[in-house]
Amino acid sequence: MEWVRGETIGCGSFGTVNLVVPKKGFSGFPLMAVKSCETIDSVSLKNEKEVLDQLGFCPQIIRCFGGDYNIENGGKFYNLFLEYASKGSLADQVKKSGGNLIESEVRGYARSILKGLRFIHAKGFAHCDIKLQNILFFGNGDVKIADFGLAKRNGKGEGEEQRRMEIRGTPLNIAPESVNENEYDSPVDIWALGCAIVEMFTGKPAWNFKPGTNVAALLIKIGVSDELPEIPVELSEEGKDFLGKCFIKDPKNRWTAEMLLDHPFMGGDDETIAMNRCEEEASSSPQCSFEEFSASPRCPFNFPDWVSTESTTSSQSIFQENSSLVSSFSSYISSPLDRIRKLACDQAPNWSVSGSWITLR
Repeated sequence: MEWVRGETIGCGSFGTVNLVVPKKGFSGFPLMAVKSCETIDSVSLKNEKEVLDQLGFCPQIIRCFGGDYNIENGGKFYNLFLEYASKGSLADQVKKSGGNLIESEVRGYARSILKGLRFIHAKGFAHCDIKLQNILFFGNGDVKIADFGLAKRNGKGEGEEQRRMEIRGTPLNIAPESVNENEYDSPVDIWALGCAIVEMFTGKPAWNFKPGTNVAALLIKIGVSDELPEIPVELSEEGKDFLGKCFIKDPKNRWTAEMLLDHPFMGGDDETIAMNRCEEEASSSPQCSFEEFSASPRCPFNFPDWVSTESTTSSQSIFQENSSLVSSFSSYISSPLDRIRKLACDQAPNWSVSGSWITLR
């Protein structure tokens, strides 16, 4: 895909985030953002792409459309193309709401994040940096987990450079085992989710940490003391119990994402976030639409306009080269030729039996 860098919409330790403006003739692509940094500092972005490629598609995880290199102002940059969240992060949403969210909203957002974490953990990965700033908010109310730069496979040993890191992720959301044993596996995401829920509900971090406070003292409190993050007294009893399952010091006894999704706090009919929106997926993907597969055609004229994954048009081939999402869909949706082959058989039809034929005209 040929593109130019648009408006800057964010920045971080890795680099900058800009809107992607496709050049003329490439209008069929979804709205994207690009995270860029100099190649020499691109370890985090390359890790993010690798993890997202291995995870594949999940409605609760930001989509990756590939990466490339380019030269700008004499420097070589690595670029990672991602789904664009028009409403910013969940942290922005909490701020706009006046510093806190009502419990039904917290319940809905937590449910969505848990579905994403269940998928990530089932694939054998840990996100390692769950916080409101890394939960992106979309115009239709959906939230998706983003920023996989620190994600790692469970049980994978750290390299020498990573072992020297003091912390992996955000100190205010770090789990006790990360402080004590430098462990970063799936349970750390559950502890961090609990911290995020407290912040959604109160507008403040789960730990009372004022600017200028010694970070080492906070880490000692998290890792060594018996103190736990303060659970909001205004939260329902179900919500308090839910957070209690997140804030279990021993990671072996901490509840998993799968278990928490069955917790009563996740039940009820007040789900405020519409998940798996077929319309949103259809509008953002030029390759296919789930709506096409919703019903069987009743006659030849009812067939949808099937999109072949073997198309040779330039825009489709470029999109497939730059989109891990499309490649995952291509393996799911058979081409017309494959579908016809499945209908074929070695036995020749017998046209001699005509007793049940009807006359059309």
